[in-house]
Amino acid sequence: MYFAALLARTEDGWEASDTELDDVETLSDLTDLAREASVDEDTVLVYIEQEDAWFGVIRVDGEEDPRIYVSDASAAARSSYGEILLTDELLGREPGAEDEIAALEELVDLDGTEDGEPEEPQSDAGSVPAAVTGPDLDDDPGAVPAGPLGDLGVLADLGLSEKDLLTLRTDALAEIADALGAAEVLEAVR
Repeated sequence: MYFAALLARTEDGWEASDTELDDVETLSDLTDLAREASVDEDTVLVYIEQEDAWFGVIRVDGEEDPRIYVSDASAAARSSYGEILLTDELLGREPGAEDEIAALEELVDLDGTEDGEPEEPQSDAGSVPAAVTGPDLDDDPGAVPAGPLGDLGVLADLGLSEKDLLTLRTDALAEIADALGAAEVLEAVR
């Protein structure tokens, strides 16, 4: 189960609203959603949580690139909304690297031979077959690290230090809203 909320900073404090992510397919869509909620291009925070698994905070300040923090990248990678946040840049990959890897994998058949390459002859029945191994995770450029990932200082200037952000687990949104002074407005939409 997911919960998503927008917190938009205004002259009078924070405004909170829950939000549906049904039409959000990319980080760009999510950023546009945040900018639409912005008052005078001020800070907007998008909070996404998958119950007891992970949470993410996306900070949008005017036209600047979004800043992202994810509490558990490997858990988020197994989630459709989490995948939106785990950009190549956040994961330290070259943009489009996943597409290149997929294209290379298509060139190699399941038997490990390249397209058009003849298969090696079968060995004698008495010989021991070669061991079948899976991919080495250390060498897997598509692997997602476990644990927190992203901009640890995403909320530092708003009252939540890097250390405090790293200690958040369950009910993180309530603690974030409390640090921002937005607990009451958030409770109204929850």
